[in-house]
Amino acid sequence: MQPLTIIYTTFNELDIIERSLASVADWTDDLLVVDSFSTDGTAELLERLPGVTLTQRAYAGPADQKNWAIARAKYEWVLLLDADEIVTPELREEITRMMESPDALLDAYWIGRDNFFMGRRIRHSGWSGDEVVRFFHRDRCRYDDKQVHEEIEVSGLRVGRLRGRLEHFTFKNLDHFLDKIRRYARWSAQDYAPRTQRVGLYHLLLKPVFRFVKHYLIKGGFRDGREGLIISMVLAYGVFLRYAYMLAARRK
Repeated sequence: MQPLTIIYTTFNELDIIERSLASVADWTDDLLVVDSFSTDGTAELLERLPGVTLTQRAYAGPADQKNWAIARAKYEWVLLLDADEIVTPELREEITRMMESPDALLDAYWIGRDNFFMGRRIRHSGWSGDEVVRFFHRDRCRYDDKQVHEEIEVSGLRVGRLRGRLEHFTFKNLDHFLDKIRRYARWSAQDYAPRTQRVGLYHLLLKPVFRFVKHYLIKGGFRDGREGLIISMVLAYGVFLRYAYMLAARRK
């Protein structure tokens, strides 16, 4: 069977990284974790776990960190995970089976994610169709240069989809959700700045309203109950913050 490299990039993931690692236990002899100098004990935990190769590296951005790690994969085929993602038994079995016939593999594969928030699975709110390229050939795939929602560049590649899924526990609680939205807003302000000549009421008022309508009404957030309302409101707030940060940086 073709061997597999598994990669994580981490920062302060003590509360969930061990659970994620358990879902890939005894699957590979090349499990690489690139940690951005965690301060909550994540690195110390990883140092104690057998089979984990820990490297610490300063964080310049998500794409930069992941591309650096991909270049250091021991094997040609890579499964790249975040610490808040759990590999389901079905997904693990599917990838294992595919690795038995590596000549038939494409260049990369989309994997669907089931997202959880405030103790329940979110089936609508724009999160139901979530999928990411995480299983791919080391020498053919790299992430695009974006600070938020970085993705593998798939143009010109042969890309398939896997049936197995990831369980995604991206937000530990409401405070973590808000903290992450603020961080993403600062980063996305950098991504959007070159294409935004002037920040006006359209950006600060209408675009956040459009985002709320998109997630709560069009994407069915109302069907997720109170959690759907909270998600839609916070995502709209994130759009407002993106342009507020952009305006503040220009005024400064």
